[in-house]
Amino acid sequence: MNGRIVRTMAVLGAGSWGTALALVLARNGLTVRLWGHDPEEIRDLRRAGENRRFLPGFPFPDNLNATASLAEAVDGVGDVLVAVPSHGFHDAIRALKPLVPAETRILWATKGLEAESGGLLHSVVSQELPGHVMGVLSGPSFAREVAQALPTAVTIASTDSRFAADMAEAFHNASFRPYTSTDIIGVQLGGAVKNVLAVATGIADGLGLGANTRAGLITRGLAEIVRLGKAMGAQQQTFMGLSGVGDLILTCTDDQSRNRRFGLALGRGQPREAAIRDIGQVVEGVRTAGEVHALARQQGVEMPICEEVYGVVARGVSPRQALERLMARSRKEEFGPEPE
Repeated sequence: MNGRIVRTMAVLGAGSWGTALALVLARNGLTVRLWGHDPEEIRDLRRAGENRRFLPGFPFPDNLNATASLAEAVDGVGDVLVAVPSHGFHDAIRALKPLVPAETRILWATKGLEAESGGLLHSVVSQELPGHVMGVLSGPSFAREVAQALPTAVTIASTDSRFAADMAEAFHNASFRPYTSTDIIGVQLGGAVKNVLAVATGIADGLGLGANTRAGLITRGLAEIVRLGKAMGAQQQTFMGLSGVGDLILTCTDDQSRNRRFGLALGRGQPREAAIRDIGQVVEGVRTAGEVHALARQQGVEMPICEEVYGVVARGVSPRQALERLMARSRKEEFGPEPE
């Protein structure tokens, strides 16, 4: 171990993703406290010994215990993993403030932007828990495949190299391989914007537009992420890695992605609210589309695909009309200078 030995961790968020990551840690021998905000759901987890609602079929090891008490979950732990949906991230971090000492380190696996400001999640941690060491885990990783122990590679980014190394060692096993990075901005952006682009590729496939369209959207979508990342100080190489193009390809091409399934439903003519209801879990790209729209405007960055997704999910633009507007854009060099 490069830093301090990690024996016990709290995982906040008892959805499919938080549960899958808790299983990885517990299988690696750590004592894990899995927290969820709904006492009834936690009672169900404890009775069943698994998460039958969000991740059925994966029994909890004896060293993974569920609780609805946040104070109980974080009592005495040195490291906290936050895996709640992005709309609840600020509330979760705020709730930690009176419960954790300054030396508690915060890792999050939430993919999205901050609900109140539309900014990156590390700004929330800096605001609510100033001075705490922090980092983010992201990459191409469906919860069910992680729980199945299918080979998965992710990125753990932190400006504190010791923390990144500690977390990589805590998660690393024969089927789960974390790489480390210092680019906390780039890793967060890749994990957030790819959800919006997955909605776009889902819409295109729902319209029956074929593989050419899907490949074009993924490639030009990656260019949009890179432009935004460069404007915000991220490292361009990050977007060529697991948390960039890796996560983008996964989310845009596989129907395990809730964002892709949502786009498919829209492309097939299903109303927005009905599509969300049928999926039954949070579709991060719906809200993130508006946040990316605002962030792009703030940074002066052109993101036409994300802009059209925002039009479809928030302004009533039809999927077909959004496609026509994209295809009608003026011609340009693929790698020419960016617009002023």
